Amino acid sequence: MKNILEIENLGLNLGSNKVFSDVSFTISSGEVTAVIGPNGCGKTSLAYSIMGLKEYKPEQGSIFYKDENINKYSIDERARKGITLAWQEPPRLEGVSVRKFLALGLESQKKEVTEEQLESVLKEVGMSPHLYLDRNIDDTLSGGERKRIELASILIMEPELVILDEPDSGVDIVALNNIGTVINKLKEKNTGILMITHSEEMLKYADKAVLLCHGEILKKGDPQEISVFYQKECRDCEVDDYKSHREKRQQMQAEVKNIG
Repeated sequence: MKNILEIENLGLNLGSNKVFSDVSFTISSGEVTAVIGPNGCGKTSLAYSIMGLKEYKPEQGSIFYKDENINKYSIDERARKGITLAWQEPPRLEGVSVRKFLALGLESQKKEVTEEQLESVLKEVGMSPHLYLDRNIDDTLSGGERKRIELASILIMEPELVILDEPDSGVDIVALNNIGTVINKLKEKNTGILMITHSEEMLKYADKAVLLCHGEILKKGDPQEISVFYQKECRDCEVDDYKSHREKRQQMQAEVKNIG
């Protein structure tokens, strides 16, 4: 499989705080790469950097999408090239109907929108079209419902690279199954997927995993092996000093080598 995304020695500071550094990995088309790690290790910030959010501009390293360096591209430019981010907390859009929201993705690509397409993607995420198409995306919808609608919008756009930030956050078991269905559908369409998660359930859908520890990669490889190590060995760190974080990470890295 051909790499669709290559991250090389990426580093990010937010103010005086070092969020992550020297992060390198690749994602191939039709492949799911999971990034896991404890709270505060830089997972979501990494996702935002790849998507191109203005406040998350890397200080070092490169992001290559389809062999093109996209470091200087805006979030809109990256979206037009086929990169999509599904937020951990899906947006509330007052006055915007589900129908309009789903159609926007195709309209931005100058593609025709049909009623059949809209109904089909809602059914894919377990939602009845006649109950939801004309509802607004506001507080009358639960977080889980908004998340499934966002996943439906991704399905209809057919992006080449999708970033899923904690896709199972705040959803029930039914929605979890819908998320798995969407991931498999995207893989069938050869979409590359970067999944930010700490869920063992979500890791079942990953082809490979990256473990972040204090802003640096501790381990890469088989998702289940990394999950076992993460559950047994990793803890949220109470130390705020980055140098101390780095020393602890190096100590754990040595332990990983001894284990493997």
